[in-house]
Order: sequence, then structure tokens, then C-alpha cells
Amino acid sequence: MASFTIFLLSLLTITTHATTTSLYLSPKTLFPNYNNMLNSFKIFIYAPPPSTTPTLFTTPQQSHFYTSLLHSPFLTQDPNHAHLFFLPFPSSTSTRSLARHIRNIRINFPFWNRTLGADHFYLSAAGVDSSSDRNVVELKKNSVQISCFPTPSGLFIPHKDITLPPMHSFQLITPSVNDVNGVNVTYLGYMKLTAGQTPSNLIEEISDHPEFIVEYEPVSKKENKKEKYKNSRFCLFVYGSDMTWMVEAMASGCVPVVITDRPIQDLPLMDVVDWSEMAVFVGVNGGVKGLKRVLDGIEKSRYERLVESGVAATQHLVWNAEPQAHDAFHMVVYQLWLRRHTVRYARWVEQ
Repeated sequence: MASFTIFLLSLLTITTHATTTSLYLSPKTLFPNYNNMLNSFKIFIYAPPPSTTPTLFTTPQQSHFYTSLLHSPFLTQDPNHAHLFFLPFPSSTSTRSLARHIRNIRINFPFWNRTLGADHFYLSAAGVDSSSDRNVVELKKNSVQISCFPTPSGLFIPHKDITLPPMHSFQLITPSVNDVNGVNVTYLGYMKLTAGQTPSNLIEEISDHPEFIVEYEPVSKKENKKEKYKNSRFCLFVYGSDMTWMVEAMASGCVPVVITDRPIQDLPLMDVVDWSEMAVFVGVNGGVKGLKRVLDGIEKSRYERLVESGVAATQHLVWNAEPQAHDAFHMVVYQLWLRRHTVRYARWVEQ
């Protein structure tokens, strides 16, 4: 970890221009706003539904975010001092039970009706589905949804909702100068698929190409897998499949290539970082020839910038056992802080 930190600091020193004007969307406002958040942001947490089991959340990202929030200085016991209100409920909650819970919040607290739920947020691993019930409609339409990346199509509202960075246990590999420069690599691209995943025509084409390597989980030798990260210029991901190892690949100096047939609007930390500066997005229609043409067409200077930005960004995408400055937990909270400004409507009286 120490060697990786030294490498990261050297990157930030050498490539100040790249990491301040390219990696971040708003570098001039990010860190002052972040410090304001640390000093000012307050969140009030409602009690979970009465029938909730002790285990509220089942995915590691959700559980870690919730536990970190409970032990953070952002909480307030006085809802009148809160910027945002957190609604904790299990992702498995039925639509009927969820509607009942929101209705009880509306009746017993004065805060929901001020914004019709726009200053509230909730965790849902795959997102809340649409409903005809007024309470769930307001929750889905107005409240900030925090789901796991990637979120199923249609269940994520861009510019309102947030996704949690994937959580994957790994040890950081310090990229060497050769890794950053793409020197002495063995493969153009490396792809890892989960066991039982049915390969598409494109994946079969990639498997048959000598410049790419495709492996299925479980990979027998972890060290062998890590060496393939380091020995590949690019790591390939099919959007919607297993992307939990994306941060690990970036930390190893392997540039992520996301293969998708539509624009992606639910990438983690989209309010903070510019993903086009640390990842490549390729369509599926061109086949392996189109994929190779795009990757071969990336100039050396851009490739180096992609590697450097990706390594630097991992500090914001990693979940630490104990939250640290600018890590995944804090950057998710920062995105909530950016959403704290909402219009407070006059109290709506039900007819």
C-alpha cells in the first residue's frame, strides 16, 4: 500500500495538468465543496420499517455505506438541522409495504411534504420499480436513489440517482513505468467472464483472436490473473455483466474498455470524474475488428493519460474498512451533498 501511495503521489506531481483538468469534471470547485461538506453536511435517518430484520442490506456496497454513515459525523438527531433525510428499507421490500412505509413517514413527519420527497434518499440494490401508488411514485420520481452499479435498464434516473462503486477485495499492484507506457505488454486486451456466463458472438470472436485473452472464473491462479492485468494494455468489460473487478484493473494500470450498445448514464461518481479520461467505450456492432481498430487507434499520449487518470481515480473508487478522505464512501456522500439544494414546496394538504 505504501509503494502504491508513493506511485500515486508521483503521478499527481508529474501529471498535475492531466489529473486536475482531465480526471475531474470541476477541479476548481471539487475540493472547496468537499471541505464544506465535511464541515456542514447533516443527514437525518428515519427508523427502518417495523418488520425489518436486523440485516437491512445484503450487498457489500450497501452494507458498508450504511455502516459507515451510521458512524460518520454527518448524522444529526435533530431533523430540523438536516439537509437530507435517509429512508432505510431492505431492497426486498414489496411495493405495498414500501407505499405503507412512505405514507407513515408523510403522516408522522412534516418533512416529506415540503419537497414531495426531493430532499430524501434511499438505498436499493437494483433500483425501485415503477408503481401507480402515489407514495412510491414520489419516492421514485423525486427522491435520490442509490443503487449498485450497473443498475438494470429503466430503473436509474440520470442526474438524480447515484450508483455505488463496485466492491472487490484485492491488493493494489504498483504499476511500473513500463505499465504506464504500455511497454512489453503481452496482450492487447484481457477479459474475465463469470462461470456459467454464455458467451456472445462478440466474446467468441475475441476469444479466437490471438491478441486477446479470455478467461472464465474461477481463475485457478490469482497471481497469474494479476499478471495478465499488468501484461494487458486494456481490460474488457461487457456492460451489464460482472464489473466488480474494474477498479482492480484500473489500479493495476490496465485501461478499462466497456463494450455497450447504448450510452451509459449510471457510472459511479459521474458527478465527480470524467470517465472518458480513464476508460474507453466501444459499441458491439463492429465485432472484434471494430474493437481492435478502436484500441489500435488510441495514440500513445492518450493511452498514458488513461492509465494515469485511472490509477489516480482508484483512491475515489475504493471502499476502505475505515473510511478515509476522498474514498468511495466520502465521494458518494459528496454526490448527495451536491443534491441538497431542493425546492421546498408549501405543505400539501390531501383533499
